[in-house]
Amino acid sequence: MRIARFVVDADPLYGVIEEQKVHTLAGDPFFQGIKLTGQSHKLDDIRLVAPIIPRSKVVAFGRTYRKHAEELGNEVPPEPIMFLKPNTSVVGHNEPVTLPSFSDEVSFEGELAVVIGRICKDVPVEKVPEVIFGYTAANDLTARDAQRSDLQWARAKGFDGSCPLGPWIETELDNPDDIGIVTRVNGEVKQDGSTNELIWSVHELVARASEAFTLLPGDVILTGTPGGVGEVREGDRVEVEVEEIGSLGNIFRR
Repeated sequence: MRIARFVVDADPLYGVIEEQKVHTLAGDPFFQGIKLTGQSHKLDDIRLVAPIIPRSKVVAFGRTYRKHAEELGNEVPPEPIMFLKPNTSVVGHNEPVTLPSFSDEVSFEGELAVVIGRICKDVPVEKVPEVIFGYTAANDLTARDAQRSDLQWARAKGFDGSCPLGPWIETELDNPDDIGIVTRVNGEVKQDGSTNELIWSVHELVARASEAFTLLPGDVILTGTPGGVGEVREGDRVEVEVEEIGSLGNIFRR
């Protein structure tokens, strides 16, 4: 099932996407469940927005793919590196991203994102599927120059617009540990990887996040990026295509 968040007139609504239509849901599916109102709209007549604005946090992982660690001259860490992005970093599909004034070196990082469906803490790996609401595509934008100068990642990874998500939430994947991720810049393929290259499985990463933080409904977990990252410039369009989910696209501006 694909769950979208969209705007028709003013206020965002949730809906289920089926055959180029969006069937409106009553309330928030994270708390009210999947309840259809009977109203629907053509997909071409609505504007998609970020499928979720986390009420609490985005938990992100770094250097979870060997090739990405190596391309930046880093060792593969013994434990996955974890950091937070604020909910103000989230933007949706086709929304413009303003490059931060403090950086001249912003990189794209196409990723699979996990959306949490229920409050949880210290989740065993085998129980992780029970707490997942679904999956979406993400672009973990990174100001590399700030990352080097600050010696920590809050500003480099958390600036406004640094976490595009979308275009919707897919509630089921055949196998989250074998999902292709392709990132294109102006139509040219820059990243072509798969979650089967992850050092830690998707479920292991969710379990690790739950060891550190209480996860709340609507929290998002970014699972890391394959090799092939590169810089974006003003006017570029970056598309992150995640198998079984769809393509997330954003234009960059100053």
